[in-house]
Amino acid sequence: MHFRVWAPRRNKVEVVLKGGGAVALTREDGGYFSGVVPGAGCGALYRYRLDGEHALLPDPASRFQPAGPHGPSQVLDPGQFEWTDSDWHGLRIAGQVMYELHAGTFTRDGTFAAATEQLPELAALGVTAIELMPVAEFAGRFGWGYDGVDLFAPHHHYGSPEDLRHLVDRAHSLGLGVILDVVYNHIGPDGNYLKQFSSGYFTSAYKNEWGDAINFDGPDSGPVREFFLANARYWISEFHIDGLRLDATQTIFDNSAEHIVAAICREARSAAGGRSVILVAESETQDARLARPVEAGGFGLDAVWNDDFHHSARVALAGRAEAYYTDYSGAPQEFISSAKRGYLYQGQFYRWQGKRRGSPALDLPPAAFVNFLENHDQAANTGLGARIHQFASPGRLRALTALLLLAPGTPMLFQGQEFAASSPFAFFADHKPPLADAVEKGRVEFLAQFPSLAQPDSRARIPVPHDPATFERAKLDFGERERHAEVYALHRDLLALRREDRVFSAQRPGGIDGAVLGPEAFVLRYFGAEGDDRLLVVNLGIDLRLAIVPEPLLAPPEGMRWQTLWSSEDPRYGGSGAPGIDTDREWRIPGRTATAMRPAPRETNGRG
Repeated sequence: MHFRVWAPRRNKVEVVLKGGGAVALTREDGGYFSGVVPGAGCGALYRYRLDGEHALLPDPASRFQPAGPHGPSQVLDPGQFEWTDSDWHGLRIAGQVMYELHAGTFTRDGTFAAATEQLPELAALGVTAIELMPVAEFAGRFGWGYDGVDLFAPHHHYGSPEDLRHLVDRAHSLGLGVILDVVYNHIGPDGNYLKQFSSGYFTSAYKNEWGDAINFDGPDSGPVREFFLANARYWISEFHIDGLRLDATQTIFDNSAEHIVAAICREARSAAGGRSVILVAESETQDARLARPVEAGGFGLDAVWNDDFHHSARVALAGRAEAYYTDYSGAPQEFISSAKRGYLYQGQFYRWQGKRRGSPALDLPPAAFVNFLENHDQAANTGLGARIHQFASPGRLRALTALLLLAPGTPMLFQGQEFAASSPFAFFADHKPPLADAVEKGRVEFLAQFPSLAQPDSRARIPVPHDPATFERAKLDFGERERHAEVYALHRDLLALRREDRVFSAQRPGGIDGAVLGPEAFVLRYFGAEGDDRLLVVNLGIDLRLAIVPEPLLAPPEGMRWQTLWSSEDPRYGGSGAPGIDTDREWRIPGRTATAMRPAPRETNGRG
């Protein structure tokens, strides 16, 4: 086995095999040490020893840490897995329905193997791509994964690298893609040995709220950039992953000629060969360059998470606009603008932060915006980890679910959302004191930005992150698919409508317009070919009767009338019935509903 590691300030680097002695590596130019180590076959356990020191350290690029981040690394042969996905061509952003899941809580077992067993159900539901929360090795028995320390090693509690490969291979056989959430903005605090090899991995030139910023543009940054670029290539080439979701890109700092995010995008696509991959970014600053083509001055990614859509929906559903929801009202115009333009804030002043937010994104296609009503952060930021159905009226939630799943953006569901999971998803991290105490305190302080969570009685109820019960309560109960069958049917039917209806599935730039119909009501019109348009009429308020209708978007195509295609008030979904809303003389829009409509030939009855 050939070993190679970057340790520029070290004079001697040895590979120490478990039960097999030590072999010194040869120093190369650029601070690398390399060499062939006899006896280090597949399955061998090893560590590095630096300058003869007593401490033995895991490999920064370890493919597996079977005993966790503080234990030895293991030699693996990635070529042993027999892939069956040679006919799989990858993913493109258009037409995707994403599903975010956490490997440790998606199933009771919390393993890759157990998650694999659920893939057929996700495919039948209408999901097209699962998005795995970070799986890189981290300390402790449980955690969200955003404090990974061994970026090339799947977390050992989830299973082996072969188990992850099997999950991807099985997903492809079902027509499902797999996107991996990766963290390239910091390294976790427990089990991070990179500084022992080189302090050049990190920089103090930038402020990062999660720890030391990664050095992508300072002295010694070349090997650091290569380390992260190699990681992006690794997941796509060795695991056949269909794309990456880059966490918190606003704290990936780089003033190089080619920004590291653009370089990651380039390398990922190259590693995919003939397959298509999807690159998605989280951007708190709503930087539109991320999803703009390189030739247009962008970074070349495919999509960005759209917090604005979530924030408007959350205010409309919960009726509270505190903390970072302050600049949203949940009003009809916000939903119309989001459906047409993606981000709501594209450079306007934002009161909550006291500065302008976002950048112009009018040129981005609809599919470039990943919309959601729920994700891991937003569930946890309710304090108790409450799921969205637990603070929203059923009618309103059904209506906004229809908007999410029929709007021209790229919809994303969070695990269990499709069947109104009762399991709370609070923040959990299996740290030991004093780190555990610091994390718990930090979590309480973060949530104090919400006045409702800053009160002593509320603070006392916030789940303790390192309590195993916080983790256990987050695990899904798939029996709720049947017990909450009405909610499950709602999501299944909406995804079928999105997939099968040629107008709702189009995601065409400029293919939609909208108008406010009332204080809490609006219409979106989807323009089809030759007048085969669709309407989505949403009313989040009380019943609305429009005897005067001076809105051209409600006018049917020539010689046609509007016919109900789908309604959120269908009794199959727990609704109270769905009467026609476009009568001869007025529009009668039931409260807290969404209605999809299509044109049908007008009946000639002599009344004109």
